[in-house]
Amino acid sequence: MSRSSQPGELTGDYIIDPAHSRLGFVARHAMVTKVRGQFSDVEGDIHLDEASPRDSTATVRIKTASIDTAQQQRDDHLRSADFFDVETYPEIVFRIDAIEPKGGDLYAVSGELTIRDVAKPITFDLEFTGLAHDPMGNTRAGFEGSTQINRKDWGLTWNAAMDSGGFLVSEKVTLELDISAIKQ
Repeated sequence: MSRSSQPGELTGDYIIDPAHSRLGFVARHAMVTKVRGQFSDVEGDIHLDEASPRDSTATVRIKTASIDTAQQQRDDHLRSADFFDVETYPEIVFRIDAIEPKGGDLYAVSGELTIRDVAKPITFDLEFTGLAHDPMGNTRAGFEGSTQINRKDWGLTWNAAMDSGGFLVSEKVTLELDISAIKQ
């Protein structure tokens, strides 16, 4: 994690700034277009160890009811038992338990993603985008990353066959992370 202005400055405990972060997704719809969405209610605790990135950890909690695809009918369907079943499963949780340097500002992040009480390991590439001191006196660290998952692995199996072949919603979903974290 090399973009800090002073050695060791990045090390410490952080919280995710939900107003300046995005946890989103992209899924193909009707086999012809992509639908993008995000979750607006996100919180997370991060511990960064600049000298030993492998000792860094994080827990991110996402309120499933906060899903937003800019289309109310679709959002309501995604909140239903067909997909996230927000009444039964109010949170998605991601726990990071390993960060491996890949060179420069790139890292392989591994952890456990829990959706609908199904916990599965995932690994994705994460880029450290920098460390900054904002006008309010906060130290901020930035990160960007993405990975692709198969939603069926987490029990998100609803679909509808199309007359022309294929299905209405792709099984593959790309998860996108743009994180601004504030040092505590």
